[in-house]
Amino acid sequence: MQLYYITLNNTDEARQIGRALLEQQLAVCVNWFPITCAYRWQGEITEEPEVVLIVKTQAGYQTEIEQLISKHISYTNFIAEISPTAINQGFGNWLNAEVPLKVLSGEESVRSELTQN
Repeated sequence: MQLYYITLNNTDEARQIGRALLEQQLAVCVNWFPITCAYRWQGEITEEPEVVLIVKTQAGYQTEIEQLISKHISYTNFIAEISPTAINQGFGNWLNAEVPLKVLSGEESVRSELTQN
């Protein structure tokens, strides 16, 4: 299983990208929510609203996710791939049923590592 933490400008972008990921079976679930981003720019600290999109999917889809995002936005955004060490079995079963497993570099299909909490 992989999580992607993605920053976007607004909820419309997050909704469009999230729905496209679901429609193309690149994600089993997406969440988006508003945040405030603070950063340094030209010697000053700036604050602006942003939206975080969290994508829950199988391992191996980073390229496809980045390509899909680039079709919806023209600016440089932040995309982080996060690998959970464990997830609950019920979610793992749902993920495996909805998003195809991907063969990575000639290795056997990667399955989510599941532990019951």
